[in-house]
This record gives sequence, C-alpha cells and structure tokens, in this order.
Amino acid sequence: MADPNNKPRTIICIGDIHGHITKLLNLWSNLESHIDPESFNTATVIFLGDYCDRGPDTRKVIDYLISLPNRYPNQKHVFLSGNHDFSFAAFVGALPGEFEAEGTWREYADNEEREGWFKGEGYEKMHLQGRIWGGCINAEYNATEGMGCKGSIYDAAPTFESYGVPHGASDLMEVVPEDHKKFLAEMVWVHEEDDVCIETQEGVKHCKLIAVHAGLERGKNVQEQLEFLKARDARVPIVTGLSGRKDVWDIPKELTETIVVSGHHGKLHIEGLRLIIDEGGGREGNPVAAIVLPSMKVVRDTNRFS
Repeated sequence: MADPNNKPRTIICIGDIHGHITKLLNLWSNLESHIDPESFNTATVIFLGDYCDRGPDTRKVIDYLISLPNRYPNQKHVFLSGNHDFSFAAFVGALPGEFEAEGTWREYADNEEREGWFKGEGYEKMHLQGRIWGGCINAEYNATEGMGCKGSIYDAAPTFESYGVPHGASDLMEVVPEDHKKFLAEMVWVHEEDDVCIETQEGVKHCKLIAVHAGLERGKNVQEQLEFLKARDARVPIVTGLSGRKDVWDIPKELTETIVVSGHHGKLHIEGLRLIIDEGGGREGNPVAAIVLPSMKVVRDTNRFS
C-alpha cells in the first residue's frame, strides 16, 4: 500500500558487491545523499546477490549487511542469494533443507577433473556447487568474466583469505562465524513486491516487482518457477534462476506490468521493465551500482554528490 500522503514508496535495488567493502560503503553514502532522508530511512532495500568472491573483503561485506537492520530499523532489507553466495553456503554447510550430496554431482561428474572440485575434508556431504566453489581450477584466465582466475571457477580464493585461511582449506567451515552462516542460510532466492511505482515515458506505472539474482526462464511456467525459488530446494545441482545467462535474460512473455530486476550479468541493462543492475561483475575498476524506484535513477559508488 502507498503511504497516506500518496508519496510512492522508495525501492532501492543494489547490484553485485563481490567482496568490495569500500565500494559498498561509498555507494551507501551516495544513496543516502541522493535520496531525501524520510524516503531513504523508510526504503525497501533489495540486495540482488553475489556478496562474496573476487574482491578482498567478503567478511567485512557480510558484517556490514548483517548490521543494517539495527542501524536502519525503519528500512526493509531483502538479501537475495546469488550463485556465488549459494556456493559459499554449500561449502560451509549453510544451505537450506536436505539433499543427497552425490545426487547433485552425478550429472556433471565428467567435469570434476577439469573444474578441480574440492576433495578435502567434508566433501562427501557437500553440494556440487560447494565442491566447485572450494576447488582449484587449473586455468589461469576466466574467459567468461574477462579476468584472471582466483582459485576456482567462482574466484573464491579472496573469500577464504578474508576469513584468514588459504584457498581450498576445509578450515573455512570452522572459522566462518555463526551469524554469517545464519545470513547465508536465510538468504531468499526470489522476492516479490506489489504496487511498485516506476517512472516511464508514458508516466508513472504501478507494477508488480520480482527480484531474482539471474532472472526467470522464458518458456517455463512462471508460477512453478516462483514456487520452486520460494521453496529453496537445494536438491538440484544448478539453480537456473541464480546462475542462468541467455535463458533468463528477458522477461517471460506471460508476465505483464511486472518489473523483473536482477544482477549477475556483469552489465547495466535497462529495457522497459527488465532491469539488470550489475555494472561491476566484481572487477576492480568497475563500479557497484544501484537503481532507485520510482525515479529510475542509477546511483554508483563512483558518483560525487555535492
């Protein structure tokens, strides 16, 4: 529901952070400067996932995110899981529900040697994505992301190091604090908001909003996808809504007057109601970005507000 004075709610969607605490702090400061205090302090803030890996400060990033509800008690905070966060959670035993570990490996077993899956202590009970995340890939360059590899396919080495242990060490399971494991375990895979205002060329529209890290698949029943994502069923080896690429780029045709917002794709793409907010991709020289609704203003950590 809109507030009594009919002022539209402020929704802030923040793209992939990837272990860059300084960028996150600068972005947050810029959002606070750009948005009027009343709107900022009562905003719904949706973090689109991928808090870990690539950057050096995963531990500090998660500490900061955990602190937000106490520091801004009148805001609503939504922490979506990204594919990196899912895999980090899998490694430290913080995935929701129960699953048969080997059942998640079977379909992809031919990739084990090439991807260097984790084989250390505890691997027998580990989800496929945890084994890939904590493993050690032989390749030196990640062609998909356009950067050098940092330990595994997920560039997880900096996350290990942020907790004071070397990449691939099973000790990570012990040193990650319980409140961090709780944060990882409680991340949602999809978030929905009703009656979100958005400024368009035709004027202000009232829409439904669906936030999911990578997107929703075209050609598959949307309601079934949403139910699966809400259930957070970790028995599958890959969650397409968190890790898909071309198959989740567009809004499914059956959705009308629905904003679909994601991070994940390493670029900023705003086309109609499809919002992809990930200018950084974890690259050192790229910004972390957010979009503010209803204005559609894009705010970056690199902005300079007077």
